[in-house]
Amino acid sequence: MERIQNGCVTPLRHLVNRPVSRNAPMIDYALRGLRQCWISEKGRWSHIYHLDGRASPNESLPHSDVFYTLNVLLGMSRVRDIPDDIDLAQIFDRNVDELTRLPVAKYAFGMALWAAAELGFALPEPVKRKVRAILTDQTRWKSFRAQDLGMLLIGVVAQTRAGENEWAVFADPLFRFLSHRFRSESGLFFDTPFGFRRRFASFATQIYLAMGCYEYGDFVRDGYAIHLADKCVRKLIALQGPQGEWPWFFDATTGRVLDFYEIYSVHQFGMGPALLELAERHNVRGAREALANGFKWGLGQNQLGRSMLVPKLGLTVRSHVRAREYTSRIPRMCRALKNAYLGRETGLIDNLDVRLRLECRSYELGWILWSFGQRVDMRELTHDQAFSDISVERDTI
Repeated sequence: MERIQNGCVTPLRHLVNRPVSRNAPMIDYALRGLRQCWISEKGRWSHIYHLDGRASPNESLPHSDVFYTLNVLLGMSRVRDIPDDIDLAQIFDRNVDELTRLPVAKYAFGMALWAAAELGFALPEPVKRKVRAILTDQTRWKSFRAQDLGMLLIGVVAQTRAGENEWAVFADPLFRFLSHRFRSESGLFFDTPFGFRRRFASFATQIYLAMGCYEYGDFVRDGYAIHLADKCVRKLIALQGPQGEWPWFFDATTGRVLDFYEIYSVHQFGMGPALLELAERHNVRGAREALANGFKWGLGQNQLGRSMLVPKLGLTVRSHVRAREYTSRIPRMCRALKNAYLGRETGLIDNLDVRLRLECRSYELGWILWSFGQRVDMRELTHDQAFSDISVERDTI
């Protein structure tokens, strides 16, 4: 007796003898979702999986596909049981080569450093040359956004920790640049080193730079770096919404929330937990509770009272968005400017003015794998029934 799987004939006796997964249900849920996002002819995970019922839900944007794929591979490095038909090395080699041919952001090279170190893979020499050029010419650093700097710092530390000592020389200068140009007295980090845009910082800004500080501080035993990360986390916890929402936009100068929306599932399920795991290790008060509260927002304890999971697909719904801003960011940018310069506080809006952004991006699932792939101490989250009961129609769409 045989079964066709991914174009290959697999004897059923091998399926019967396959060991039970050692992964938590949450992890197997995310792995199942990644199958939906896989574009086999391109050998990578997609930019967007649309949840609006269209016939071809996967949308490809090559430079984004490649970055997201590296982010997924980073998450895979923490998964106990990788599905047999996922060849991590082949996927890595095929996609990392594209970094020098596609118009990718600088942070994509940081992700390549990080993922390669965690997986134990070698970077191709052309990619190494490109990264060295970025890191050696410090005059180019003035164009860094927070995500560029944070990911490059994390990647350099990860490579050095893995024994690739050629990258060690860049760690101290990157951190000094971070502490000099991105540190704010409020505890939050700036988004750029110079200019008008500097004070307008996202939640992602805080994640990448605080994680960079933790990784650097732990590796070189720099207490000041840990202090900066701890201070940022404490500020974020103080600004977390009433149901665990992580706000999207901040004024880093004053440490105020400029806009809660969009509220992204990836922050609740993956990126927030990644940072808070590090904060827990440094005994930041309230870190574990903030992680759990933020995660439960995605399970339905949010202002819409709806789960952000799509169980029949193993996917997540991307965000809560203001209904009038579904297709344009201009209104929220104008509102953030006005709130910043008038000193206004902001909060959640009426439920009737909020809708779901009906899409999922593969990196969102990759962050779940990274943040929970090796956690055995949060079974109330990793083994929640929502990740196991796929027969019940609980979809939010």
